[in-house]
Amino acid sequence: MEKDALQHDSRRSPVVCTHGCVVCAQPLAGQIGIDVLKAGGNAADAAVAVAAAMNVTQPTSTGIGGDAFCLYYDAQTKKVLGLNGSGRSPSTLTAEHIQQEGFNEDNPIPVNHGHSVTVPGAAAAWVDTVERFGSKKLSMEQILTPAIDMAENGFPVSQVAAVMWDAGSHLFRVGKNTDGKDFLINGRAPKWGEIMKLPALAKTFKELVAKGKEGFYKGRIAEAIVDVVQKFGGLMSLEDLASHETTFDEPIYVDYKGVRAWQMPPNGQGITALMALNILEEFDLKSMGHNTAPYLHTLIEALRLSFADSLSYNADPSCVHVPVKGMLAKDYAAKRRNLMCKDKVMPECLRGSPEMCSDTVYFSVVDSQGNACSFINSNYQGFGTGLVPEGCGFTLHNRGLNFSYEPSHPNVIGPSKRPYHTIIPAIVTSPDTGELLMNYGVMGRFMQPQGQVQVLLNMLEFGMNPQEALNKPRFCIDPLTKGAVSPVSFEDGVPDPVLQQLKAMGHEIKGPVYGYDRFLFGRGHVITRGAWWADDKSGDIADDSSVLWAGTDPRADGIPIGF
Repeated sequence: MEKDALQHDSRRSPVVCTHGCVVCAQPLAGQIGIDVLKAGGNAADAAVAVAAAMNVTQPTSTGIGGDAFCLYYDAQTKKVLGLNGSGRSPSTLTAEHIQQEGFNEDNPIPVNHGHSVTVPGAAAAWVDTVERFGSKKLSMEQILTPAIDMAENGFPVSQVAAVMWDAGSHLFRVGKNTDGKDFLINGRAPKWGEIMKLPALAKTFKELVAKGKEGFYKGRIAEAIVDVVQKFGGLMSLEDLASHETTFDEPIYVDYKGVRAWQMPPNGQGITALMALNILEEFDLKSMGHNTAPYLHTLIEALRLSFADSLSYNADPSCVHVPVKGMLAKDYAAKRRNLMCKDKVMPECLRGSPEMCSDTVYFSVVDSQGNACSFINSNYQGFGTGLVPEGCGFTLHNRGLNFSYEPSHPNVIGPSKRPYHTIIPAIVTSPDTGELLMNYGVMGRFMQPQGQVQVLLNMLEFGMNPQEALNKPRFCIDPLTKGAVSPVSFEDGVPDPVLQQLKAMGHEIKGPVYGYDRFLFGRGHVITRGAWWADDKSGDIADDSSVLWAGTDPRADGIPIGF
């Protein structure tokens, strides 16, 4: 991959504004969010408008055929509220059925198999976000019309989206996937700057407007989903879709060096980031220096320990017990911290026993009232399965690939069950006053908790502004290496002497990684209220809590937009 294909650093300054801000990976979608705020909508209304517009402009990673989560900060009550819009497996899908078909850890379910599809939760999540958290000033029609217009009339494809579109276009050439042609132009992916139209998607959005959730989970769209899933070997039924519902879950948090970090509880993997922060709390990270070998070693080992637990215990809490309280306990973090070595890699990184303690595209919106919506919507792997329900204009996700095949595992495949989920929105508040400090996230499968921890520490420990924090090169652990030392990929920009020191400690180093391969390290967005992160000895930065500071990831196409 050419080194200059996707430069990760830039001179770009954070955007500063006062009345509202939207940060996402596509400027056209961001502008739609701003328009909704200006029309009287709040952060939740704008987030759903952005979600729909991102489905149009970047179906390569998100859409109504996937799942969604959000954290909502209510400025009036200073409370953080949670919405879990992930779907469940078919009611007749059992581990025994999967085994009888010959699928197991050595022969996993294929990316585009019907068994990889769980009920898409995004459509219900959009409606429920507006109904529960919205301003009540705008209708669903007003919120979705801009995306409908863009899908019908066309939009120019952006650079990163064009690269991702081409990478996933092979999925639309599968013989039985007849509606995949809707995503191609003359049999190929659209080029950067080429006009693309998605009229079938516009029709789907119109049905959601006209009929609400029933327009998606019953009738024509539901029948088309079931038809294509079953055509590709799955067991999903109309009853599975009709019975889907969003849940409003109480968010979880930990306090870390003067801030409170919030995540959605399991089945999401946000608990991984919180466990890592608990482990890191007692280290003097600032004295180690940013992205030095000791600093990176400490973060890597803390995240290895956290993944060892989350991959062992994280599952659908409505089906199995997940020991959340124990996993987030400070004394449990101390036990895990004591396993770490200062100058060498832990040879094995096994799960702990949290029950012994005392006791999972991202975009960010903040409105003029101070409400914030941290929203994430995903197909999981690019276009997901690439399977397109007839006449619907969207692809179905493949979130079911995150189930375990181990019969004794809490996350084992089972009926009507939510899988381990990688998508995680985040919010940071003051533990003393409850005031919003930051609305942020980093997308990218298992990179998400790793990226969130690295970006937060860039700001909190080293005084970087939101844009600087996102620009800095990152590492990415492969957490699926059981027990053994996890391979770690490093982005171009981490000095070679540092990589050599880490290798001498026993780390398995991959990289440096260049160009579009940097997608491995996720794409994040940050909005902060005030410059609480500033370590400005010269006094050049004003810490005015009425000012929003926003940065967006240079690994994506987006720009922050404020007013």
